[in-house]
Amino acid sequence: MANESAFPETEPGQIELKVLPAGKLLESRGTGSYFEDSGGLFRPLFNYIQSHEISMTTPVEARIEPGVMYFWVGASQEDKATANEGGVRVIEIPERKVAAIGLRGAYTRSNFEEARTVLLEWVSGQPGLSVVGEPWAVYWNGPMTPWFLKRSEVQVAVKSAAD
Repeated sequence: MANESAFPETEPGQIELKVLPAGKLLESRGTGSYFEDSGGLFRPLFNYIQSHEISMTTPVEARIEPGVMYFWVGASQEDKATANEGGVRVIEIPERKVAAIGLRGAYTRSNFEEARTVLLEWVSGQPGLSVVGEPWAVYWNGPMTPWFLKRSEVQVAVKSAAD
């Protein structure tokens, strides 16, 4: 069970702009789609956090094509995540400004794509705001959570004319 969140989640049905903090993440890369290989992406991350006695955090970030899974390392645990090993790479990321849409429901491709479409339309309607890169998924609950209770987000990096 996770005991620390990297940042606050966006409520289901809401769209917001927020700043994600800089941090240390563990990265597992695949060759296929995230939705076809999420278990294969998670296993190396799980093995890494167990072998290094790193506490679970939320959320998990996922890039879709090709599949990449990121696990946030809590600030109090960062000294335990220092070496790349077992298919896991330790990376540092800077603070990021994102647009996010909150969701409730199963972690499926169709739910991701529907939310991505709504989010990108919303961003395009915001004067002076533009998308930077491809949207990604953010998952707040583990696999044992019933589908109807699962919460997630679709996020995309953005910049404003003032940035």
